[in-house]
Amino acid sequence: MKKLVYTILITISFVCLYSCSKNEEPKIEKPALLLEFKTITDISYGSDSKQTYDIYLPKERTLATKVIVLVHGGGWTSGDKNDMNAFKDFILRDLPNIAVVNMNYTLANDNVPVHPTQVNDITSVIDHLKDNRNEYQISDDIGFIGVSAGGHLALLWSYAFDLDNKVKMVCSIVGPTNLRDEAYLNSTNPEIQDLLSLYGEDLSFLKEISPLFQVTATAPPTILFYGGQDPLVSISQSSDLSDKLEVLGVIHEFTLYENEGHGWVGVSLFDTSVKLKAFIEVHL
Repeated sequence: MKKLVYTILITISFVCLYSCSKNEEPKIEKPALLLEFKTITDISYGSDSKQTYDIYLPKERTLATKVIVLVHGGGWTSGDKNDMNAFKDFILRDLPNIAVVNMNYTLANDNVPVHPTQVNDITSVIDHLKDNRNEYQISDDIGFIGVSAGGHLALLWSYAFDLDNKVKMVCSIVGPTNLRDEAYLNSTNPEIQDLLSLYGEDLSFLKEISPLFQVTATAPPTILFYGGQDPLVSISQSSDLSDKLEVLGVIHEFTLYENEGHGWVGVSLFDTSVKLKAFIEVHL
């Protein structure tokens, strides 16, 4: 994906404080110091080397500044926050008043289970942001954008682990929604079988960690983007969740790119960016 050079549009404001007494001329205080754009990288939120995040803090931020958390893909076993840099740049360009958190999480392997390790990492990041809210000058209202495995994690955390109802919107791009999908369980694709093996063979457990079965009527507004030719995430993954959101009365949007696979560029990517920006502006 090509990286673009983005400019940030800034609206400058200031506050003047006045004080006066009966025998004094009105006194004009100096304008309050406005915060500058700030980037802090590789902030540790745990003991694992992967438990880090980058934060991009907009100029003139306040405690009302909303936050978007980016969650990378990689089949739960690989990937890195740098994979989400294009999304980070998109937000900095088109939504310059929003803070961006680009997180890593502990990668699963034979000794490290996917669940609850990775949702716990998201919880730790959210708690770390809350603990440092005054330092960062950000709101505790957040949104999520996740891609592939990151889309699954973003949906799952937003639907089942956001105990304080701070998630105002969540976006999944080609994220699995139902790990019990027959298209998965009956698949002969070794890549899919390898992914499922990370979770074991307990079908009830697969239900527990599938966003489709965890979503409720109180779920945050959800926007979904999927490809009709995706070899890893079947159409039923997205359409079933969209249908359930409709039944539950949850605000949502669903875009299926019929001729795209597990990701896309060009016109489809432009369409994604336009719809995602509009959704964030309304709901975050």
